[in-house]
Amino acid sequence: MASTTAQNTFNPTTSSQEVPDTAPTLLQPSIHSPNLILTSFPTPNLFNLPPSSHLIRVYTTSPCAGELTWAANFPSLVPSTKPQIPCYDLAGIVVSAPPGSKFPSGTKVWTRTSAERSGNAREYSVALEAELARIPEGLGWDEAASMPLSALTAWQALFDKGGLVVPGGEDVDLKKNGENSVLIDAASGGVGVLLVQIAKAAGVGRVIGVCSTRNVDLVKGLGADDVIDYKKIGIEEYFASEGGRKKVDLAIDLLGGRVVSVREPPDGRKPEQGIEDGVQGSFFVMEPLGWQLELFGRLVVEGKIRAVVDSVWKLEEYEKAFERVESGHAKGKVIIRVVS
Repeated sequence: MASTTAQNTFNPTTSSQEVPDTAPTLLQPSIHSPNLILTSFPTPNLFNLPPSSHLIRVYTTSPCAGELTWAANFPSLVPSTKPQIPCYDLAGIVVSAPPGSKFPSGTKVWTRTSAERSGNAREYSVALEAELARIPEGLGWDEAASMPLSALTAWQALFDKGGLVVPGGEDVDLKKNGENSVLIDAASGGVGVLLVQIAKAAGVGRVIGVCSTRNVDLVKGLGADDVIDYKKIGIEEYFASEGGRKKVDLAIDLLGGRVVSVREPPDGRKPEQGIEDGVQGSFFVMEPLGWQLELFGRLVVEGKIRAVVDSVWKLEEYEKAFERVESGHAKGKVIIRVVS
């Protein structure tokens, strides 16, 4: 596994040379196979793209577990007709921007781009203005690429779907958040490590993380008030203790899997046990909103959030990077350096 001890010294500079016609790119030749190839592929042409498109030189990106199956399994969200380039997080520098853009040429940006378009495992990629945000001051390329997808997923789970009050501003009353408890499974994973931190930054009264024994110290160090070590105790057993008095206001499931009749059984009857009145469930797909990423970035600048990078790999080491992220054992995010 690649070392991460020197990640903060990684500081490539921009080049004054013209954008090449082709550039190193990871491609998935078949949506029915997880196999990838590293090849030279045409760089995007902004003349054929929406007017708010920005050409970005990608310095770092990050793979996501399961993404090589998305086009086959979710064709309405990930079109199979586009070039299948993986990795939707990026940190890079704007090379070309439309007139009047908030992100002119030379701006350091981070984003999670839409999966409706090709991803960012390539030296030059495209992002829309609405998807972009400036990289917070002092944040390195590796750390910047580790956050957008996870941050936006966590942000929307807590505030858009979970109903908590968004932190920020002197007049924001976070008292409501302090009265709530949040349960986060996979708390040591790419999204979980930011969920724990954002929840605490928002003043949530009790944050409970779920992870394995080897990750308990990590999750506690991120601010979790309590950690369920699923190797030693099940979630059901944890909440059944103390006479069933332990309860949680918001539970966020990051593992996924097959869900059968969680809210409404096929026969229309509510289960006799396990689901109380007033409990609601919601499934959502993260939206790539740059303005939310900007709000999140303020927490980074304030020192309330830190990146958790599992490992860093060169572009030509892509196979090892994807093996690591698919192993299910990564602590935080796996990073690919596109420009080295």
